[in-house]
Formats: sequence, C-alpha cells, structure tokens
Amino acid sequence: MVTLYEHVFNWEPYLQFGKRQFFKRKQTIYSQGTPGDGFYFLHKGLVRIVSVNATGKERILNIVIPNQLMGVQSLDQKEHFTTAIAVQDSIVYHFSNRKFKKLLQERPEIVRVFSRTVIHKMKILLDRINLDTLTSEQKIALLLHNICYEFQNFEVPLNQQDIASCTGLTRISVYKVLKQWKEKGIIDIINKKYYIKKPDFFRNLVN
Repeated sequence: MVTLYEHVFNWEPYLQFGKRQFFKRKQTIYSQGTPGDGFYFLHKGLVRIVSVNATGKERILNIVIPNQLMGVQSLDQKEHFTTAIAVQDSIVYHFSNRKFKKLLQERPEIVRVFSRTVIHKMKILLDRINLDTLTSEQKIALLLHNICYEFQNFEVPLNQQDIASCTGLTRISVYKVLKQWKEKGIIDIINKKYYIKKPDFFRNLVN
C-alpha cells in the first residue's frame, strides 16, 4: 500500500534510529495521561487514536496507517492527550527524544515530514469535532475518505470488524452500509477486500 507520505519521504534509512516494537490487536501502544518520550512510526498494521472523556466515553480521532507518525505531541515530554490502540497486529518504531535529536543532527531534512503530519492531524481533528452528529453512512465515508482518498490508495486496508472498531458502529451496521454501496457501484468486493470505485462519493458525503 502506497501512501502520500511514502511518496514524499522514505523512512527506511532512518528506522535504525528507532526501537522496533510489536503490538497485538487491541493492545495499547501508549495511553492518554501517561508521560511520553519521543514519537512512533507505524511500519506495519493499523492503529486507531482515541481520546477518553471524564465519563470514560471513547472518541475516535484518527486512524494511522503504515508509513505515518503518531504520538508526536509527546516530543516535549509532556503527557499524551490521546491513546493509541492497535486495530491489527502492528510493528512500530519508537524514536526517543534523544534519538530524535541525533537524527535531526544527521538528517535535518526529516523536519519536513513533521510539518506535513501536524497539518494533516489538525485537519482530521477538525473532521472529528462533529463525528457524533454524523449518520452511520457518513461515519464510514469519513473513515474511508481519510485513509484512502487522501493517501491516493483505493484498496481499503480494513475488514468489516476493523471499520466497526474504528467508527464505534456495530458490525451489522457496517455490513448494511457496505452492501448498499456495493449495489450502487460505489465500492467493489474482491476476495473479501474492499475497493473504492467512486472516491468522490465519500468526499461529497462528508463535506
């Protein structure tokens, strides 16, 4: 799967500065309220970023796909204000503040990917503000738009359970929406994988 960031920045030469870590599905990578040290790079898998309010209600803020960063807010060594949970078995690289400083000295061009990441995350956070007011169809459309349309990849790297977990919907609700979209020719299903045929449909639905 090729993403926008992969075209702009190849992380492979820099992974030696990070610590490789493995996380099973549903395992927490970092938790809201805990002190951070550095940031994470998702090499393989899928991760959802959530926040929890005072009543314990969870809100999904973002979906992280391979070749993206997460937890960059802890570069100042303050507490995480979100929680990262693996949706699929995932491989991540953790870059501590000390390693990051060394990386900056040796490869100063890495600053570019941080500026792009911050801008992208700000847009997604704005999209999530009114998430609770969206219909089931709009929630799924917003998810697929963010992880596929913006990254120029129209093969959906999620199954029905993943989509349900990321949107907070039931699997039955997800099934019904995807079935309707297939019948309308908006998506296609080949070997249990979903492919977006009309990406503009998602953009128009969530805007």
